Amino acid sequence: MSKPKVAFYWCASCGGCEETVVDLAEDILGVVEKVDIVLWPVAMDFKYKDIEAMPDKSIAATLLNGAIRTTEQEEMAHLLRRKSVYLIAYGACAHLGGIPGLANQFTREHMLKFNYEDCPTMVNEQKTRPQLKFTEQGREPVLPELHNVVRALDQVVDVDYYVPGCPPTPALTKAAVTALLEGKLPPKGSVIAPDVALCDECPRKATKPSNISFTEFKRPHQVLMDPGLCFLAQGIVCMGPSTRSGCEAACTVGGMPCTGCFGPTSRVRDQGLKIMSSLCANVAPKEEAGIDQVLAGIPDPIGTFYRYGLPKSMLRRKVNMPK
Repeated sequence: MSKPKVAFYWCASCGGCEETVVDLAEDILGVVEKVDIVLWPVAMDFKYKDIEAMPDKSIAATLLNGAIRTTEQEEMAHLLRRKSVYLIAYGACAHLGGIPGLANQFTREHMLKFNYEDCPTMVNEQKTRPQLKFTEQGREPVLPELHNVVRALDQVVDVDYYVPGCPPTPALTKAAVTALLEGKLPPKGSVIAPDVALCDECPRKATKPSNISFTEFKRPHQVLMDPGLCFLAQGIVCMGPSTRSGCEAACTVGGMPCTGCFGPTSRVRDQGLKIMSSLCANVAPKEEAGIDQVLAGIPDPIGTFYRYGLPKSMLRRKVNMPK
């Protein structure tokens, strides 16, 4: 009996999700014994043409990490969707758009101009930019084109399951692969992680204040933090109340506030608005000048509240950006 075929693919991301697969350590040997890996470009040499030649739905599951930023990534998302029975958005970038999605604050022209013309560390007197096509000695190499916006995987193709995190934990990865191999998958569209807020597994939850009045917000590097006290009680923004659990509270255990990489629970429509409404409702000053002074402690609201989920938020992108 042939083993089920599995693919791993990497779009717009940092590579941390690929590392998580490797972090399965000895457990990966059990996975390799039970599946036939037909695509994993970061670890093995595969050709796209071999995937194109495979029958549709011949791949049991593809774990695709990374957001969709380029034409090549969109083409691969459609190809792997067609060839796979299950397509799994693996990690925060595929799930929500991730950190690459913060680029939706800027136009494509703005980014290209800064990186290739205006960047203070760039020497490019001719203001040369990468070209989509050029001819040299009879060859015509072609580069992928950047889309105007960054999108999460399910904004491009249909997705069956989501494994959250930046990156997902080895435990969640193992749970997802095990569920796949044993045929014990949850309903389609499920996020394979607990559907409760991170505060539920945070070791500081006993000190989470039920009634708080913010007089200032501080960033972690600006204060010597109490290692046992809820971050919100110390005036430090923590995304825990609006973020799904399942990460084993890695950041809060390590002494840093949650930044929201697991995304919202099923009961939250917009993760950033959820935490903003809570924080702003508890700002102590009631006059405009006092409110502004308190909120000045959050100098980058988009990067704070939508660090991983801007493309999937109600904001999605800068409003005057071309489609």
